Amino acid sequence: MEGLSNFFRSMSDSYGHFFSWHDVIATLSDPVSWGIIASLVLLEGLLSADNALVLAVMVKHLPKEQQKKALFYGILGAYLFRFLAIGLGTYLIKFTLVKVLGALYLFYIAYKGIFKGGGNEKVENKGASFWRTVLLVELMDIAFSIDSVIAAFGLSSEVWVLFMGGILGVLMMRGVAQIFLKLIEKFPELEQMAFLLIAIIAGKMMAGAFGYEMPHVIFFAVIISVFVGTILYSSGRKQREAENEVRH
Repeated sequence: MEGLSNFFRSMSDSYGHFFSWHDVIATLSDPVSWGIIASLVLLEGLLSADNALVLAVMVKHLPKEQQKKALFYGILGAYLFRFLAIGLGTYLIKFTLVKVLGALYLFYIAYKGIFKGGGNEKVENKGASFWRTVLLVELMDIAFSIDSVIAAFGLSSEVWVLFMGGILGVLMMRGVAQIFLKLIEKFPELEQMAFLLIAIIAGKMMAGAFGYEMPHVIFFAVIISVFVGTILYSSGRKQREAENEVRH
């Protein structure tokens, strides 16, 4: 009974952070928090740009006004899922085994994305009713969220940092998916770079499980270096290909 009581107390503390004005102010006033949030938004945007197109296909059969409603309800479901997952996750992530398993799962996602191609399959949903479509969009949103939520815990255990990263990430996925798709089209290596970032986050989580926390300055420097390096590499490759075409 004492163990169960401690669990409920810990869960109450975790969800209590969502309603703490002090925690909100602390998050908004901390540059490190904004750096982590920006990293989460970038990662979510790169990984989820094509997910927005999948969702658009799922609601395509509905009338225009119902399409927007279905996607809006999907966003609400995604936020609810994040609220529940973050509250539970901030309790579970304290356990070394959970961190190790989370890191191993992220390594697997990175491996699958880099070496086997981790693209999402297109989903057709012709003829489904409005509420059935909403339910399918909700389930798809949750499926898309699982990887990013686990990756988020590799970066931080602060409730509002994780939640704001998730909120902005979902809005990013829906609002500017086309921008990220064009960015990936222009620099194709960015898609694999996103999985490389997941591998880096997995390494950070695994190190944290054994008591070593990577300094934020080093982590942000690595993220920026990988992002800029990928764009430079992609630009250089395109230039070399163009020069080879001219020669031949």
